[in-house]
Amino acid sequence: MIDIRLKVIGVAATLALQSAVATAGCPQKEWADSTLRYCNCQIEKTLCQLPNDSVLPRSINAGSDKWNTTDIGDWTSGFWSGILWYNYMNTNKLTDMLNALAYTEHQRYLVDPNHEVDHDIGFQLLCSFGHAYANTGRAEYKDILLAGADKLAALYNNRVGTILSWPHAVKDMGYPHNTIMDNMMNLQLLFFAANNGGPAEYRDMAISHARTTMKNQFRKDYTSYHVALYDTENGKFIRGCTNQGYSDESFWARGQAWGIYGFTVVYRETGDKEFLRFVEKIADVYLARLPEDYVPYWDFSDPNIPNAVKDASSAAIVASALIELSQLEDNAFYADKYMKYADKMLHNLSTADYQSRHCNSAFLMHSTGNKPAGYEIDSSINYADYYYIEALTRYRDFYANEELNDHEKTKRNTLSPFTYLGNR
Repeated sequence: MIDIRLKVIGVAATLALQSAVATAGCPQKEWADSTLRYCNCQIEKTLCQLPNDSVLPRSINAGSDKWNTTDIGDWTSGFWSGILWYNYMNTNKLTDMLNALAYTEHQRYLVDPNHEVDHDIGFQLLCSFGHAYANTGRAEYKDILLAGADKLAALYNNRVGTILSWPHAVKDMGYPHNTIMDNMMNLQLLFFAANNGGPAEYRDMAISHARTTMKNQFRKDYTSYHVALYDTENGKFIRGCTNQGYSDESFWARGQAWGIYGFTVVYRETGDKEFLRFVEKIADVYLARLPEDYVPYWDFSDPNIPNAVKDASSAAIVASALIELSQLEDNAFYADKYMKYADKMLHNLSTADYQSRHCNSAFLMHSTGNKPAGYEIDSSINYADYYYIEALTRYRDFYANEELNDHEKTKRNTLSPFTYLGNR
């Protein structure tokens, strides 16, 4: 377990230490640094467009240059803070840190007892206060994360073995206990709490959720259902269906991406090889279906392919997950394979075909949020940008770390003061 965490910490060391070691002559790092400077420029443009730090950029419609904004209640509300924290890690400028802190502070209300709990509190808090704690070490930020984990744990159904997703859907859509694949991304909050003074059973909840999802929410070919429905009383799996994919039996690209990322986290936190072998299978079926530019169509089963819209957000999520997964691998072939795929995905996302550049102030274009519902189709979306800058940062740090000798790597591995490693 310790060895696994040390590998991840080595990939995610801070910019301040990177500047103290010689990394000249590494083309991968130089490319990543250049691309991260592009992100910084786009961030500066967006900051100029926002009226104040309580207004959050969510998406930009195709053909527009204006952000559709949202507030802290939205499931995407943490991504903008997270983008700013990654930008600070990459610039080391006080002004960038202050910007990140200003937007993060608005997320405090999410742990207020009067705020209705939602499973997306993991997304919302890990990307904001998770980064704040990682970069400052302030105990009050850890306390906020622990309070958020308490709220998330309240949604756990012991009979089913998973966390309830979309509490509103029980009433609005007639769902019984439902669990969406996205919820794999929120388990990190439970692991963090269990590792940092919270209830030890939160770790058991996270593992149970992962095992139940692994058992029921994937087909025999390792493609996933977006939604799993369970009997609330006896816990039995009823059926799989979709909310954002093409059909109940289709292969929705971003759902599989959430699974790849989420099970990578579960393996890192548990060291259980069953999870490693499983994430290899669900990653491989995704990678085998990618088109020539390594950026998936929004749903691999859309009959309109190759004339279907793409989902750059799915590629960004998977690229980031693969960089971490490659460092956790016990198989050299897979480690090399996953890093090569991440490299290709990031480089293609960074071309004029996908970067927003002068079209708008986001990082990327051509993401698809919810096509069946008819919104955020072929758009720029904040979570695509978040996982893009995360993947670029991980990529850069990996190649910076590769140039250190063993003594320096060991020194870097002691830097993290806590075990929140998912987005650090």
